[in-house]
Amino acid sequence: MGAHWIHGPSPGNPVFRLATHYGLLGPEAAREENQQVETGGHPPLPCVTYGSSGRVLSPQVVSEARDLFNTLLASARAFCGSEEPPAPSVGQYLRTEIARRVPALGRGEEDAQRLQLAALAACLKLECCISGTHSMDLVALAPFGEYVSLPGLDCTFPGGYSGLPDRMLSALPEGTVLLNKAVRTIRWQGSFREEGDEARDFPVQVECEDGDTFLADHVIVTVPLGFLKERHQDFFQPPLPKQKAEAIRRLGFGTNNKIFLEFERPFWEPQQELLEVVWEDESPLEEPSANLEANWFKKLVGFVVLQPPEQHGHVLCGFIAGKESEYMETLSDAEVLGTMTRVLRTLTGNPRLPAPRSVLRSRWHSASYTRGSYSYVAVGSSGDDIDVLAQPLPEDPKDSRPLQLLFAGEATHRTFYSTTHGALLSGWREAERLNQLFKAPGPTPQL
Repeated sequence: MGAHWIHGPSPGNPVFRLATHYGLLGPEAAREENQQVETGGHPPLPCVTYGSSGRVLSPQVVSEARDLFNTLLASARAFCGSEEPPAPSVGQYLRTEIARRVPALGRGEEDAQRLQLAALAACLKLECCISGTHSMDLVALAPFGEYVSLPGLDCTFPGGYSGLPDRMLSALPEGTVLLNKAVRTIRWQGSFREEGDEARDFPVQVECEDGDTFLADHVIVTVPLGFLKERHQDFFQPPLPKQKAEAIRRLGFGTNNKIFLEFERPFWEPQQELLEVVWEDESPLEEPSANLEANWFKKLVGFVVLQPPEQHGHVLCGFIAGKESEYMETLSDAEVLGTMTRVLRTLTGNPRLPAPRSVLRSRWHSASYTRGSYSYVAVGSSGDDIDVLAQPLPEDPKDSRPLQLLFAGEATHRTFYSTTHGALLSGWREAERLNQLFKAPGPTPQL
């Protein structure tokens, strides 16, 4: 339900290196030529594109629109660090550039022009999923190019992503990791003692929802940015410094959900790995409908076919981002399954298309400890806010009890935010920060 792919599976990706070390990947991922492919975060999959008129759209029309969008997206990254970008957001910049090119779209033919605009609107929705945002109008243009896409054809774990943390955990002594131990409050800058031990005090106390407490010299906080946005004011005592609280407020955090549909038998061709969706009455130059109840499903970008079918059965995985995705979380499974059935019948032009036999979906916005999926650099924020979020506390490096609170997680990595490898690297970064401290003379700290 969470991480699906290794994005950029190549030697520069620590998740890929670990997965390779543990033998968790298939032979295709290990091929050196696959590790060198530059996809720009948009892996090519054999696909078919369905239009809302119930027909398969021309691959040439779709490809032309996608090529134009990718060209414009690449040009948006070129403003990295610009003090005067042409627009505050990526969305506004893209719309302006698309509007300039409208006369040339579809070689001037009105129907072809309208279809290309609809395909460009679908490209924008896909970018919302990739960026984890409701709208690209919320994503800041100037820092957009700081994000780094690693080379390599995205790949999956044949046995599931959980195989990686399971192997990593197996190297730790039993009982090291405590599950179902929700934390209520982290108290820092204190003086806490174990009962019966007056000789040693600790600056940090972690209080759990069940009343248990843990004392420590150092705590690495890895909760999602969405949780921090909602809870940081009462989660930390004393509250976080103003600069860090402001960085949490300014950075963006959105929702990207998956909808899995299981079928008795496939209606797609064996070679098709992606079913794209284009609503032919849409345009990136027009405001999308705000009526979520009537139109939430139109934010769906398409379905990935889970591979291989011998392992997963005949399963499609749909992706949907933003407020529409959050609205979907409020519906029952029966409502989602019914809507998906109607959508697929519309797209395929087959009113008798059998309904999926089951549905399973993520609900990342409703989950109290995530409140969304992953971060982006929002309009009004910058990569500097990511660095501020990553800075340990207390702020004074000369404090006699340093590094009481350390911060890790995808939202604290300036170039790999939103990714699993960014999260992993941030954790290693904070562990190394403690390693450097432990080299200094003094009492042995307790984690």
